[in-house]
Amino acid sequence: MISLRKFNNSFPGYNKNEVNSFVQNVTTEYESMLNNLKERDQEIEKLKQELIHYKNLENTLNRAILIAEESSQNIKKSSIEEGKVIIEEAKRNASRIVNNALIRAEKVETEATKLQRQVRDYKRKYKDILESELDSLERLDIETLV
Repeated sequence: MISLRKFNNSFPGYNKNEVNSFVQNVTTEYESMLNNLKERDQEIEKLKQELIHYKNLENTLNRAILIAEESSQNIKKSSIEEGKVIIEEAKRNASRIVNNALIRAEKVETEATKLQRQVRDYKRKYKDILESELDSLERLDIETLV
């Protein structure tokens, strides 16, 4: 750092060599300070650019996070709606299956009742035939005996 300096007097004023040396030192130190300032200005500019870059990156990341959250919520809503549709469809299918089963059960019951009636009719007819045959047999015995 430059400090105040006293110069020796010489004829006709201050010592020229001391003044020139001082001016040289001041110039050198001034140039050094200017170079330091330029370097710092460049570093400050570089840091400002990096800061802008990181702020842009932060904004981009924040937008990406918001978009991801919105997408997540949309997917969740869509999944819930799809689940409701699947449940409703399953209920309709279950109702249809139960109705079809009831209709088939009714048909089977009707068929079973019809078969039971046919078996009764067959038994009755067969019994009538057997009784008729037995009557014929008894008449044969009686006629052959007489």
